[in-house]
Amino acid sequence: MALTESSMVSLGTPLPNFRLPDTDGTYYSSDDFSDRPLLVMFICNHCPYVKHIAAELSLLSRDFAQARLGMVAIQSNDIEGYPEDRPELMLVEKETRDYRFPYLFDESQKVAREFQATCTPDFFLFDSDQRLVYRGRIDETRPSRIASGVYDSTGQEPHGRDLREAIKATLEGSPVNSHQFPSVGCNIKWKAS
Repeated sequence: MALTESSMVSLGTPLPNFRLPDTDGTYYSSDDFSDRPLLVMFICNHCPYVKHIAAELSLLSRDFAQARLGMVAIQSNDIEGYPEDRPELMLVEKETRDYRFPYLFDESQKVAREFQATCTPDFFLFDSDQRLVYRGRIDETRPSRIASGVYDSTGQEPHGRDLREAIKATLEGSPVNSHQFPSVGCNIKWKAS
C-alpha cells in the first residue's frame, strides 16, 4: 500500500458525468442528482483507512437520510489485483456496514480519473449547481500502522466533523470554509497500462 493524499481539485470544478452500476445492478448517473447537493465518496472494501471510517460513513448516511443530499460511493480499484473489492463483496460490505447510499463499481476506472480521485477514502461534495465546494478528508483521525497490513484505530474514533460541517453549510446555502485538508489513505489500485 502506498500512503496517498487526495489531489485537492480546484473548488468550483463542475461535477464530472458518470453512469455506474450499484451492487444490485441498478445504474445511477450524475443526472439523477441534478436538483440537489451530491456527496461522492471513493472507497473500497479492503483499505484500512476506509475500514477506520466505515461506521462513521454508515452514521453519516443515516443522519442525512432525510436531507436533500445525494450520496454515492464509488469503488474504482482493479479487482484482478484486489479481489476483495469485487462487486459481489461490495454488496456484502454495503449490507454489513448498513450503508444507505449506492455503492457503485467503476470497472473502467474512467470515473476515478475524471474526478482526479487518488486515494481511498476521497470525498467530493458538490452544491446544487453541481460545483465542487468541498474535497479532502472526513476528519483528522487516522488508524495507526502497527505492522505491515495491521492497523489500529484505538483512541482515534472518527467523528466526520470536517465533512459534516461542509455538508451542513451546503444544505443551508452558506459558504463552505475553503480551508480544507487532503484525505489520506491507500492509493487507488490502477490497472496495468
